[in-house]
Amino acid sequence: MDAENNILNTNKNGKGNELFPVFFRMDKLKVLVVGGGLVGTEKIGAILKNSPAATIHVVAPEISKEIVDWSVQYSGLTLNYKEYNQTDLIDMDLVVAATCIRPLNAQVQLDAKNGGVLINVADTPELCDFYLGSIVQKGDLKIAISTNGQSPTFAKRMRELLEEALPDSIDDILQQLNDIRNKLKGDFEYKVKKMDEITKAMKEEQK
Repeated sequence: MDAENNILNTNKNGKGNELFPVFFRMDKLKVLVVGGGLVGTEKIGAILKNSPAATIHVVAPEISKEIVDWSVQYSGLTLNYKEYNQTDLIDMDLVVAATCIRPLNAQVQLDAKNGGVLINVADTPELCDFYLGSIVQKGDLKIAISTNGQSPTFAKRMRELLEEALPDSIDDILQQLNDIRNKLKGDFEYKVKKMDEITKAMKEEQK
């Protein structure tokens, strides 16, 4: 309870990172990426690396060879060689403004706001509804790192540190815990309490 109170007090005082981390099911959402250059390639690559089944629509007059190659490999990635238009946002759930043209990015952001679509604007944290942070992944374990838009480079270094620190056997551990959970009898509350005891014991063994 003390830890919870500390968190609430921190948020109330307006200090610290107030972002709420979530994990999107990208195979169930439609993503528009405006821009097919270096920035667009970076953003699309990050999405596909984490969610190969993502549905991504790219709009740009010119599109990098790397993105074109990905469109052959990933069926959910479609390319549209044209200038951006507000109608491109129709039926989209998320949009990434990934051009090097700031006025264009700002226009996409304004259109997204008016259309009720969540947006990420490359290199402009104040215009973002969400960030594409650094991701650590070992099997089914995935950890998102955020610096509240202050230093993507530091987030990258933290990712590298965690990737080295986490054992390659972590996926086996997760599978074992899942097997144990599936075999437990009782209601949801009992299972949560039991799994908490098991994982707490694992933590004590590491000390």
